[in-house]
Amino acid sequence: LMAAALLRGRLSAFLAGGSAVFLASLWAGEKESIQAASAPAAPNTAPSLAQNSMGGPIIPPSEIMRFGFPSNENVRYHPGYVVSYNTKHKTANWVLESLTKERSRLKNADRKQCDFLVDESFHEFFRALNSDYKGSGFDRGHLANAANQRWDQRAMCDTFYLSNMSPQVGKGFNRDIWNRLEQWVRQLNDVYSRVTVCTGPLFMPTREADGKSYIKYEVIGSSQVAVPTHFFKAVVCENDGRPPEIMVFLMPNRVVPDSSPLSEFLVPLETVERAAGFLLFERLDQRYKQVRRDTTGRLSMVDLPPPPSRK
Repeated sequence: LMAAALLRGRLSAFLAGGSAVFLASLWAGEKESIQAASAPAAPNTAPSLAQNSMGGPIIPPSEIMRFGFPSNENVRYHPGYVVSYNTKHKTANWVLESLTKERSRLKNADRKQCDFLVDESFHEFFRALNSDYKGSGFDRGHLANAANQRWDQRAMCDTFYLSNMSPQVGKGFNRDIWNRLEQWVRQLNDVYSRVTVCTGPLFMPTREADGKSYIKYEVIGSSQVAVPTHFFKAVVCENDGRPPEIMVFLMPNRVVPDSSPLSEFLVPLETVERAAGFLLFERLDQRYKQVRRDTTGRLSMVDLPPPPSRK
Protein backbone atom coordinates (compact mmCIF):
# COMPACT_ATOMS: atom_id res chain seq x y z
CA LEU A 1 0.00 0.00 0.00
CA MET A 2 2.78 2.41 0.86
CA ALA A 3 4.54 1.65 -2.41
CA ALA A 4 1.31 2.31 -4.32
CA ALA A 5 0.88 5.60 -2.49
CA LEU A 6 4.40 6.62 -3.48
CA LEU A 7 3.67 5.89 -7.13
CA ARG A 8 0.39 7.81 -7.02
CA GLY A 9 2.09 10.80 -5.40
CA ARG A 10 4.79 10.90 -8.04
CA LEU A 11 2.36 10.53 -10.91
CA SER A 12 0.11 13.30 -9.57
CA ALA A 13 3.10 15.63 -9.20
CA PHE A 14 4.10 14.94 -12.80
CA LEU A 15 0.61 15.40 -14.25
CA ALA A 16 0.14 18.64 -12.34
CA GLY A 17 3.34 20.05 -13.80
CA GLY A 18 5.45 19.66 -10.69
CA SER A 19 8.49 18.58 -12.70
CA ALA A 20 11.02 19.57 -10.04
CA VAL A 21 9.58 17.38 -7.34
CA PHE A 22 8.84 14.60 -9.81
CA LEU A 23 12.43 14.50 -11.05
CA ALA A 24 13.78 14.59 -7.51
CA SER A 25 11.60 11.61 -6.70
CA LEU A 26 12.35 9.80 -9.93
CA TRP A 27 16.12 10.01 -9.60
CA ALA A 28 16.50 7.04 -7.28
CA GLY A 29 14.26 4.87 -9.50
CA GLU A 30 10.96 3.33 -8.58
CA LYS A 31 12.47 0.06 -7.45
CA GLU A 32 14.84 1.62 -4.92
CA SER A 33 12.19 3.92 -3.47
CA ILE A 34 9.58 1.19 -3.14
CA GLN A 35 12.10 -1.02 -1.36
CA ALA A 36 13.02 1.86 0.94
CA ALA A 37 9.37 2.33 1.83
CA SER A 38 8.78 -1.31 2.70
CA ALA A 39 12.07 -2.57 4.13
CA PRO A 40 13.39 -2.11 7.70
CA ALA A 41 15.56 0.92 8.32
CA ALA A 42 19.08 0.60 6.96
CA PRO A 43 22.05 0.98 9.28
CA ASN A 44 23.54 4.45 9.58
CA THR A 45 25.57 4.99 6.41
CA ALA A 46 27.67 7.86 5.12
CA PRO A 47 25.58 10.80 3.84
CA SER A 48 25.47 11.32 0.10
CA LEU A 49 24.81 14.06 -2.42
CA ALA A 50 23.60 12.38 -5.60
CA GLN A 51 22.73 13.93 -8.95
CA ASN A 52 19.22 14.02 -10.34
CA SER A 53 18.47 13.69 -14.04
CA MET A 54 18.88 17.45 -14.51
CA GLY A 55 22.37 17.42 -13.02
CA GLY A 56 21.47 19.03 -9.69
CA PRO A 57 22.33 17.49 -6.32
CA ILE A 58 19.60 15.92 -4.21
CA ILE A 59 19.41 13.94 -1.00
CA PRO A 60 18.05 10.47 -1.88
CA PRO A 61 14.48 10.17 -0.57
CA SER A 62 15.43 6.84 0.99
CA GLU A 63 17.83 8.74 3.29
CA ILE A 64 15.30 11.36 4.35
CA MET A 65 12.56 8.78 4.89
CA ARG A 66 14.76 6.11 6.50
CA PHE A 67 12.53 6.01 9.60
CA GLY A 68 9.32 5.77 7.59
CA PHE A 69 6.45 7.97 6.41
CA PRO A 70 4.26 9.51 9.15
CA SER A 71 1.43 9.45 6.58
CA ASN A 72 1.12 9.14 2.80
CA GLU A 73 -1.23 12.07 2.06
CA ASN A 74 -0.14 14.21 -0.89
CA VAL A 75 3.57 13.46 -0.56
CA ARG A 76 6.00 15.54 -2.60
CA TYR A 77 9.77 15.13 -2.95
CA HIS A 78 12.24 18.02 -3.10
CA PRO A 79 16.06 18.02 -3.33
CA GLY A 80 16.44 18.55 0.43
CA TYR A 81 13.17 17.56 2.08
CA VAL A 82 9.93 15.60 1.77
CA VAL A 83 6.50 17.12 2.52
CA SER A 84 2.99 15.79 3.10
CA TYR A 85 0.44 18.48 2.24
CA ASN A 86 -3.03 19.01 3.68
CA THR A 87 -5.32 20.32 0.93
CA LYS A 88 -7.99 21.43 3.42
CA HIS A 89 -5.66 23.47 5.62
CA LYS A 90 -3.41 24.61 2.71
CA THR A 91 -0.34 23.83 4.76
CA ALA A 92 1.75 20.76 5.40
CA ASN A 93 0.89 17.83 7.64
CA TRP A 94 4.61 17.29 8.15
CA VAL A 95 8.00 17.83 6.52
CA LEU A 96 11.06 15.64 6.94
CA GLU A 97 14.72 16.59 6.55
CA SER A 98 18.04 14.81 6.96
CA LEU A 99 20.84 17.03 8.28
CA THR A 100 24.40 15.74 8.19
CA LYS A 101 27.74 17.01 9.40
CA GLU A 102 29.02 16.75 5.83
CA ARG A 103 26.31 18.96 4.31
CA SER A 104 26.29 21.42 7.22
CA ARG A 105 29.79 22.55 6.21
CA LEU A 106 28.69 23.54 2.69
CA LYS A 107 27.71 27.17 2.01
CA ASN A 108 26.61 27.12 -1.62
CA ALA A 109 23.31 29.03 -1.46
CA ASP A 110 22.07 32.57 -0.95
CA ARG A 111 18.61 33.15 0.51
CA LYS A 112 18.33 36.44 -1.39
CA GLN A 113 18.13 34.46 -4.65
CA CYS A 114 14.88 32.72 -3.57
CA ASP A 115 11.25 33.83 -3.92
CA PHE A 116 8.09 32.54 -2.25
CA LEU A 117 6.36 30.32 -4.81
CA VAL A 118 2.88 28.89 -5.24
CA ASP A 119 3.09 25.10 -5.42
CA GLU A 120 1.43 24.36 -8.74
CA SER A 121 1.76 20.60 -8.29
CA PHE A 122 -1.56 20.87 -6.41
CA HIS A 123 -4.95 21.69 -7.93
CA GLU A 124 -5.69 25.42 -7.92
CA PHE A 125 -8.52 24.88 -5.41
CA PHE A 126 -6.04 23.68 -2.82
CA ARG A 127 -3.10 26.04 -3.20
CA ALA A 128 -1.98 28.69 -0.76
CA LEU A 129 -1.20 32.04 -2.39
CA ASN A 130 1.16 34.83 -1.44
CA SER A 131 -1.84 37.16 -1.37
CA ASP A 132 -3.34 35.05 1.43
CA TYR A 133 -0.55 36.15 3.74
CA LYS A 134 -0.48 39.81 2.68
CA GLY A 135 -1.94 41.96 5.45
CA SER A 136 -2.83 38.90 7.55
CA GLY A 137 -0.47 39.72 10.39
CA PHE A 138 1.24 36.33 10.02
CA ASP A 139 4.63 35.39 8.62
CA ARG A 140 5.11 32.78 5.91
CA GLY A 141 6.86 30.46 8.33
CA HIS A 142 9.18 27.78 6.96
CA LEU A 143 8.68 24.22 8.16
CA ALA A 144 11.69 22.75 6.34
CA ASN A 145 14.10 25.53 7.21
CA ALA A 146 15.87 27.36 4.39
CA ALA A 147 19.18 27.61 6.24
CA ASN A 148 19.27 23.81 6.55
CA GLN A 149 19.68 23.66 2.77
CA ARG A 150 22.68 25.93 2.29
CA TRP A 151 24.51 23.06 0.59
CA ASP A 152 22.70 23.85 -2.71
CA GLN A 153 20.87 26.83 -4.19
CA ARG A 154 18.07 24.80 -5.73
CA ALA A 155 17.53 22.90 -2.48
CA MET A 156 17.27 26.16 -0.55
CA CYS A 157 14.90 27.81 -3.03
CA ASP A 158 12.62 24.75 -2.97
CA THR A 159 11.94 25.47 0.71
CA PHE A 160 10.16 28.65 -0.41
CA TYR A 161 7.19 26.80 -1.91
CA LEU A 162 4.07 27.85 -0.01
CA SER A 163 3.30 24.17 0.59
CA ASN A 164 6.26 24.34 3.00
CA MET A 165 4.85 27.40 4.80
CA SER A 166 2.46 27.84 7.70
CA PRO A 167 1.04 31.08 9.08
CA GLN A 168 3.19 31.90 12.10
CA VAL A 169 3.11 34.78 14.54
CA GLY A 170 6.09 36.89 13.46
CA LYS A 171 7.67 38.91 16.22
CA GLY A 172 7.83 36.87 19.38
CA PHE A 173 7.62 33.51 17.63
CA ASN A 174 8.85 32.89 14.06
CA ARG A 175 11.55 35.54 14.29
CA ASP A 176 12.48 34.71 17.86
CA ILE A 177 11.91 31.50 19.85
CA TRP A 178 11.17 29.35 16.75
CA ASN A 179 14.20 30.74 14.97
CA ARG A 180 16.28 29.96 18.05
CA LEU A 181 15.05 26.36 17.99
CA GLU A 182 15.94 26.05 14.28
CA GLN A 183 19.46 27.31 14.96
CA TRP A 184 19.84 24.92 17.88
CA VAL A 185 18.80 21.97 15.72
CA ARG A 186 21.46 22.91 13.15
CA GLN A 187 24.03 23.00 15.93
CA LEU A 188 23.31 19.34 16.65
CA ASN A 189 25.51 18.48 13.67
CA ASP A 190 28.45 19.70 15.74
CA VAL A 191 27.87 16.64 17.93
CA TYR A 192 25.99 14.15 15.73
CA SER A 193 26.80 12.88 12.24
CA ARG A 194 23.13 12.77 11.22
CA VAL A 195 19.99 14.49 12.52
CA THR A 196 16.57 13.55 11.13
CA VAL A 197 14.05 16.35 11.65
CA CYS A 198 10.25 16.16 11.41
CA THR A 199 8.36 19.45 11.66
CA GLY A 200 4.69 20.29 11.37
CA PRO A 201 1.66 22.30 12.47
CA LEU A 202 -0.90 21.16 15.02
CA PHE A 203 -4.48 22.17 15.80
CA MET A 204 -4.99 21.54 19.49
CA PRO A 205 -8.03 21.97 21.76
CA THR A 206 -8.50 24.50 24.54
CA ARG A 207 -10.94 24.27 27.40
CA GLU A 208 -13.39 27.18 27.54
CA ALA A 209 -15.61 28.69 30.23
CA ASP A 210 -18.40 26.15 29.69
CA GLY A 211 -16.01 23.38 30.66
CA LYS A 212 -15.94 21.94 27.14
CA SER A 213 -12.91 21.67 24.86
CA TYR A 214 -12.89 23.13 21.35
CA ILE A 215 -10.44 23.23 18.47
CA LYS A 216 -10.64 26.73 17.02
CA TYR A 217 -8.34 28.34 14.52
CA GLU A 218 -8.26 31.36 12.25
CA VAL A 219 -8.11 31.13 8.45
CA ILE A 220 -6.48 33.77 6.26
CA GLY A 221 -6.88 34.99 2.69
CA SER A 222 -9.18 33.94 -0.10
CA SER A 223 -7.71 30.42 0.03
CA GLN A 224 -8.63 30.16 3.73
CA VAL A 225 -5.20 29.01 4.86
CA ALA A 226 -5.53 27.54 8.36
CA VAL A 227 -3.54 29.16 11.17
CA PRO A 228 -2.14 26.39 13.42
CA THR A 229 -2.48 26.68 17.17
CA HIS A 230 0.88 24.95 17.74
CA PHE A 231 3.99 23.67 15.96
CA PHE A 232 6.14 20.66 16.68
CA LYS A 233 9.70 19.73 15.83
CA ALA A 234 10.99 16.22 16.55
CA VAL A 235 14.61 15.18 16.04
CA VAL A 236 16.46 11.86 15.96
CA CYS A 237 20.19 12.29 16.59
CA GLU A 238 22.63 9.60 15.46
CA ASN A 239 26.30 8.75 15.66
CA ASP A 240 27.75 5.48 14.39
CA GLY A 241 28.09 2.93 17.14
CA ARG A 242 25.82 4.77 19.60
CA PRO A 243 22.08 4.47 20.24
CA PRO A 244 20.03 7.28 18.66
CA GLU A 245 18.46 9.94 20.86
CA ILE A 246 15.08 11.63 20.40
CA MET A 247 14.00 15.12 21.44
CA VAL A 248 10.53 16.54 20.73
CA PHE A 249 9.46 20.20 21.02
CA LEU A 250 5.91 21.57 21.04
CA MET A 251 5.37 25.34 20.89
CA PRO A 252 2.22 27.48 20.84
CA ASN A 253 1.79 29.76 17.83
CA ARG A 254 1.77 32.97 19.83
CA VAL A 255 4.17 35.49 21.28
CA VAL A 256 6.56 33.64 23.59
CA PRO A 257 9.01 35.49 25.87
CA ASP A 258 12.39 35.34 24.16
CA SER A 259 13.96 34.52 27.52
CA SER A 260 12.07 31.21 27.64
CA PRO A 261 14.46 28.21 27.64
CA LEU A 262 13.97 25.76 24.80
CA SER A 263 13.79 22.95 27.37
CA GLU A 264 10.47 24.41 28.54
CA PHE A 265 8.88 23.08 25.33
CA LEU A 266 10.11 19.48 25.49
CA VAL A 267 7.31 16.89 25.43
CA PRO A 268 7.02 13.09 25.11
CA LEU A 269 6.83 11.83 21.54
CA GLU A 270 3.32 10.46 22.02
CA THR A 271 2.02 13.94 22.90
CA VAL A 272 2.67 15.06 19.35
CA GLU A 273 1.61 11.76 17.79
CA ARG A 274 -1.78 11.81 19.52
CA ALA A 275 -2.42 15.43 18.51
CA ALA A 276 -1.22 14.96 14.93
CA GLY A 277 -2.98 11.67 14.24
CA PHE A 278 0.09 9.90 12.88
CA LEU A 279 3.18 8.15 14.23
CA LEU A 280 6.68 9.57 13.91
CA PHE A 281 9.83 7.57 13.15
CA GLU A 282 7.82 4.34 13.02
CA ARG A 283 10.75 2.30 11.71
CA LEU A 284 12.99 3.31 14.60
CA ASP A 285 13.54 0.49 17.06
CA GLN A 286 11.09 0.83 19.95
CA ARG A 287 13.99 0.68 22.39
CA TYR A 288 15.12 4.08 21.15
CA LYS A 289 11.75 5.84 20.85
CA GLN A 290 11.79 7.12 24.41
CA VAL A 291 12.72 10.79 24.53
CA ARG A 292 15.92 11.86 26.24
CA ARG A 293 15.72 12.30 30.02
CA ASP A 294 18.22 13.37 32.66
CA THR A 295 19.17 11.42 35.78
CA THR A 296 16.11 12.73 37.63
CA GLY A 297 13.74 11.50 34.90
CA ARG A 298 12.97 14.94 33.51
CA LEU A 299 12.94 15.54 29.75
CA SER A 300 16.32 16.92 28.76
CA MET A 301 18.21 18.34 25.80
CA VAL A 302 21.64 17.45 24.46
CA ASP A 303 24.33 19.62 26.02
CA LEU A 304 25.48 22.07 23.36
CA PRO A 305 26.99 25.54 23.38
CA PRO A 306 24.24 28.13 23.94
CA PRO A 307 22.31 28.90 20.71
CA PRO A 308 23.32 32.21 19.10
CA SER A 309 21.39 35.09 20.63
CA ARG A 310 19.30 37.20 18.27
CA LYS A 311 20.66 40.73 17.85
